[in-house]
Amino acid sequence: MLSAKDTIERLGGMARGRQLLSFGFTRQHLADQVRHGNIQRVRNGVFATRPLGKNESAATAHGGALTCVSVLRDAGIWVLPAEDGPHVWLRPKQHPLSHLHCTCVSHYYDGLPPLGSASIEIALRHLRRCAGDEAFFAAYESAWRLQRLSRSVRARLRASLPITARWLLDLARPDADSGLESLLRLRLHLLGLRLDCQIDIAGVGRVDFVVAGALILEADGQENHGSDTLRHHDRVRDAAASRLGYETLRFDYAQIVHDWPTVQAAVIGALRRVRMPR
Repeated sequence: MLSAKDTIERLGGMARGRQLLSFGFTRQHLADQVRHGNIQRVRNGVFATRPLGKNESAATAHGGALTCVSVLRDAGIWVLPAEDGPHVWLRPKQHPLSHLHCTCVSHYYDGLPPLGSASIEIALRHLRRCAGDEAFFAAYESAWRLQRLSRSVRARLRASLPITARWLLDLARPDADSGLESLLRLRLHLLGLRLDCQIDIAGVGRVDFVVAGALILEADGQENHGSDTLRHHDRVRDAAASRLGYETLRFDYAQIVHDWPTVQAAVIGALRRVRMPR
């Protein structure tokens, strides 16, 4: 017979007590294994052999599974909502469990939450219900670019959306460099503007977007444009683009996320200029 530790590891590193009891382990045996440090009791009725991250541990103690923005951020996927505590998937009408220092955000969705964390596919579905279409679109493009969404997963996600929202995934691309680019493109698409994406311009390099053949738009994340050296490189590129007849607009995270009306007005004003007869 396998040990309790081996059995839990073969089940993915976490298991429910009732499942272990069905395999012939007794409550006393499990308690002894916990006392000897061979397995850990994450909460009453749930045991683990693998280390759990802080958020995953909190979600389990809360009575559910980590999901939504928390799963996506842990996977390195760009997510719009700010960090506000672990997002936890609970069954409808389920009461969360009390635990120390709880900052969990409860999501009551259909289905049986797994032990530990939801899949990226499920987390994306929950993100749309939690934070809306824009956050979902940006995270979807980020996950696709990171090759975390297979063709079958993308098909299931599309089928899961209301018919009126499926155009979001028809618009999505696998080459968006950042969530800021995704937001910029989505919002300008809603204004009826067509953007050429990831365009190589001789003497300038690759730019995020070109509009009307004459306006370059760049979405500058702090990680890619924050240092003095990188900002100098950007200015050199902008000067080269100007020499070729392009106007360049750059927008950072704060502008795109928190001051969109200013960004929109700047783009529309620049388009009027570049379209004026010369």
